[in-house]
Amino acid sequence: MTFLQIFGYTASAIIAVSLMMSSIVRLRIINLFGATCFSIYGFLIGAYPVFILNGFIAVIDIYYLLQIFGAKEYFRVLEVEATSEYLDYFLKFHAKEINKFIPSFKFEPNDNYHVMFVLRDTIPAGLVISEYLDEGVVYMKIDFAIPGYRDFKMGKYVFAEIFKQKNVKKIYSDPGNKKHEVYLKKMGFVQTEYNSQQLYCLEVK
Repeated sequence: MTFLQIFGYTASAIIAVSLMMSSIVRLRIINLFGATCFSIYGFLIGAYPVFILNGFIAVIDIYYLLQIFGAKEYFRVLEVEATSEYLDYFLKFHAKEINKFIPSFKFEPNDNYHVMFVLRDTIPAGLVISEYLDEGVVYMKIDFAIPGYRDFKMGKYVFAEIFKQKNVKKIYSDPGNKKHEVYLKKMGFVQTEYNSQQLYCLEVK
């Protein structure tokens, strides 16, 4: 195959991969890159309909990315009881995804449990369940965002504002799978040992 053919196949593969993303932001970014490459490919081989169509798709991706990053979003925490019927439904509905990201998660509430949904423009986009171990110290059992809202914004809001307001000084978390570990590290968690367990810890400042 010629270089142009390889370039065209690669661009097509990138577009296909973008459609597999659960995160809207990631989908738009990867699709933008793929559409741009495919548009260049169309121009180089003289296939101007391919060049125009994919150029138009790239412009649409840029438009929506500017909307996403520039739009004012409203966050709010909704605290619920561990016996909440909606919480039970949410956990069952997202059980497969939760188990994928945090295989160690088990919902075994006690008097020290704290449950809160993170509302993003009124949508219950995330769930944080913590257990208070000591004054100012919590063990975060789960920090889960539904598909389409995994862009770190909720994490920053919860850790930098909500836990700080509650005078939490240290947050421990299970590592979860590789993707969840990457998320924890981006949020500022560092690997540590607690009660002979390998956990991640964030010092709230």
